[in-house]
Amino acid sequence: MDLPKYKDNIKTSYLADHYQNLLKEEEGVLIMSKDPAMGELALEELAHIQVQKETLIKQMDEIIAVDQKEIEFPNEIVLEVRAGAGGDEASLFAEELAEMYEKYAVKCGWSFRKIDESKSTLGGYKEASFELRGRDVYKDLRFETGVHRIQRVPATEKMGRVHTSTASIAIMPMRKEVHVEINPVDLEIEFSRSGGAGGQNVNKVETAVRIIHKPSGIDVRSTAERSQLKNREKAMSILAAKLEMLAQEEAAKKLSSDRKGQIGTADRSEKIRTYNILQDRITDHRVKKTWHNIDQIFLGNLDSIIEACHQYGEGGVVGTDEEATD
Repeated sequence: MDLPKYKDNIKTSYLADHYQNLLKEEEGVLIMSKDPAMGELALEELAHIQVQKETLIKQMDEIIAVDQKEIEFPNEIVLEVRAGAGGDEASLFAEELAEMYEKYAVKCGWSFRKIDESKSTLGGYKEASFELRGRDVYKDLRFETGVHRIQRVPATEKMGRVHTSTASIAIMPMRKEVHVEINPVDLEIEFSRSGGAGGQNVNKVETAVRIIHKPSGIDVRSTAERSQLKNREKAMSILAAKLEMLAQEEAAKKLSSDRKGQIGTADRSEKIRTYNILQDRITDHRVKKTWHNIDQIFLGNLDSIIEACHQYGEGGVVGTDEEATD
């Protein structure tokens, strides 16, 4: 038995201490068992200790298994949405995607909290980031990373022409154990005043934090927290998640030439889904499957899409729609 493994885990250390006490107790009973007069009683006590030991091992293994699952699929993510090609129309689409995921989060019982936003002239998102917390949040949403495309006639279009716009989604797991090293020398940190609602001091105190990672050019902001320190901690956590995602993308591109196997590699440059408003269809180009009733999907009814992505990501064949290649 690997007792140090259990002692090093804060969630099992107290159980490991109890197990160690049982081992000492067991040694004493073994000595007692050598006395013929105490033999039968000692055997009963040894059996009782063995049952306790087995129960403790089972409890500790279950706790560690849950921990391992959370390491692989953490229950906290940052969802980043960014407008792509299409100007203001792209920013409006980016905002619609964010609202769609917020509605889905509500259905799932997750918390959904804005970290930072940058608005366009028409009120959509140039970019925005959100913190989601809840059971299986990363497991469910991990395949949403990529470029989403919408085809529709914008409200501002007088000639009735169909426009194509894009927005990118990035799903970043917030892991407790970070596997990237961040050198403070590589960081440029700026402080500013937060905007929007939030109390009398919201525009008087420099609580908003912006961190630039100079080697990668990654720019992270956090404005949601009330203190500069908390915003800095949040921004550093997001930076670590982005750097891990970047490393995973680069590793996946080097190791895999099979595009089918890359559904789970968080490739933000890959076009994954098209939303065609006029034809009332959503097509996922990875799973080659199409859904209709776009209005309901934008209301957060994503279950069938997410289920199909999971099935495909696990190696299953989902669909063969010809229109999925649009």
